[in-house]
Amino acid sequence: MDSALDTAPHSLRLSVWRDYDEAACALPGMFLGDLELTGPVAPESERLWELGARRVVLPDAVDLTAVRDLADAQRTVRALSLVRDLTARAVLVEWDLRLDPARPEDWQILSHLQPPRTLHGASDPQAALTTWRNGHYLGKCLWRNGPGFLQIRDRRWGNLQRFTADEPHYRRAIEELAYGALRQSVSKDALDDFTGERLVLHLGPLAWWVPYRVRRWIQEAMAI
Repeated sequence: MDSALDTAPHSLRLSVWRDYDEAACALPGMFLGDLELTGPVAPESERLWELGARRVVLPDAVDLTAVRDLADAQRTVRALSLVRDLTARAVLVEWDLRLDPARPEDWQILSHLQPPRTLHGASDPQAALTTWRNGHYLGKCLWRNGPGFLQIRDRRWGNLQRFTADEPHYRRAIEELAYGALRQSVSKDALDDFTGERLVLHLGPLAWWVPYRVRRWIQEAMAI
């Protein structure tokens, strides 16, 4: 489900290890190197997993204020997409997040992702980061394909909210939004519905799909 916008040449720098634990990462052969990802995020995430990546460090902060033009918005969306896709695989992602001060509560929309190391721009950054860390678990906001329908399960606000859609244009909208899409290119009613349920984040001219696609169940699927 790569977006055409995701093929833009915005590289992502990261450092990669084979283990989650810092002590284990210091052992010979555990460091996979400092990499630069230039391809679409979906296959790059798959490649990292196949390489054995279990801990990834992004040196550059993901800055939600740097989205005024299309190129900057694409760069931000690529970084968020990588964090989302690696979170779905239970990879430890160490990253930093800068919110738009005009939208200090946007961290809640992203609270299903691996918690960042640092958080800037929230009303109370330390309290928000503590809440994020204490409440994080795999499967907090995800979507999956069923036979003829798609389902989203969202627990970011505590209680389970479940949405099921069988209309083809909703599926198309998710495919378009997955790695960022120009807002005017997406079906308006689908985008409005997803925005109202806080399943989409608007970043400059782009809209980006927030839930991750389920990759690893942490318990039986019926219990999620």
